[in-house]
Amino acid sequence: MPYFCAMQLMDGKLASAAIKQKVAQLVQTRAAKGLKAPHLAAILVGTDGASETYVASKVKTCEELGFQSTLLRLDASTDEATLLQHIQQLNDNPDVDGILVQLPLPKHISEAKVIETIHPSKDVDGFHPVSVGRLVQGLESFIPATPYGIMLMLEHFQIPTTGKHAVVIGRSNIVGRPMSILLSSQLPYGNCTVTVCHSKTANLKELTLQADIIVAALGRPGFLTGDMVKEGAVVIDVGITRVPDASKKKGFAIKGDVDFESVAPKSSWITPVPGGVGLMTIGALMMNTLAAAERRS
Repeated sequence: MPYFCAMQLMDGKLASAAIKQKVAQLVQTRAAKGLKAPHLAAILVGTDGASETYVASKVKTCEELGFQSTLLRLDASTDEATLLQHIQQLNDNPDVDGILVQLPLPKHISEAKVIETIHPSKDVDGFHPVSVGRLVQGLESFIPATPYGIMLMLEHFQIPTTGKHAVVIGRSNIVGRPMSILLSSQLPYGNCTVTVCHSKTANLKELTLQADIIVAALGRPGFLTGDMVKEGAVVIDVGITRVPDASKKKGFAIKGDVDFESVAPKSSWITPVPGGVGLMTIGALMMNTLAAAERRS
C-alpha cells in the first residue's frame, strides 16, 4: 500500500474525546478504591482574552472528568513576590495535585522564576527544569501539554513515525524543543530523525520538502504553504493566532501556522485549526494531572 493516499483529517475532537473518556474512567476507578479526585489549581494573572478562554476551558474540562479544580484570579498589577507566595501555598497544600500558572504573564513578573517555584511533583505543565531534564534523559516526567497532546494524537490515528524524517519549525521551550526530543526518543510514536528549524534557518523550504512529518510551531499565520510540502507528508499545525476579521462576530478569526487550503491537498494527514492540537493540549494536561494524583497516592 503506498504511503500517500487521500488527505485525512487528524480531528482533535475525536482524539481528545477518546482521551477524556479514558481519564474519566480512571477517575471513577480511583473513586471506587476510595481515592480522592485529582485536583488541578490554576492561577490567572490579569485579563488577557486568550488566557481567559484557555483557563475557562481547562476548568470546564475538570468538571466534565470529575476532577476538583481551583481557579485563583489575580490582578494584572500583582507583584512577583505575591504570586510566588500563592504558588508556595499551593505547593504546601496536600490536597492539590497539579499547579499551572497561565502564560504569558505581565512583563514585571519573571516567567522563569514562577516556573521554578512550582514544585516538580505538581508541575503538570512540564516546564520546570527538573521535568525538562528528566524528559531529555528519557526518565518518567511530566511532558509539556502541547507536545504530549501531539504524541497522543499520533497514537490515536496510528501515524507511523519510526524511521521518518520529522521537521519541527520552532524552538520554544513550550513546543519546539520538547517536540523534537519526543519525536527522536525510543517511543512507539518516536524514533524519527528530527531537524529543528527556526527564524535563522537558511534553507528552510529545502528541509520541509524532505520531511515526512512537519510540526509547525512558530506563531506566524499561514507560514507553511503548499510549495514547501512534499506529497504525502503528515502536517501538524500548532499555531493559534487571532487575526482581525470583520466578518466574524467576535471580530477575529483563529489562524494556524499552516496555509490549510494549499497544504491539505498534498498531505496524507493534517490537523485543522481550530479543532486540532489545541483540544489535545487540554486532554494531555488532564493526563498529567491524573498522573500527579496517582504518584501522590
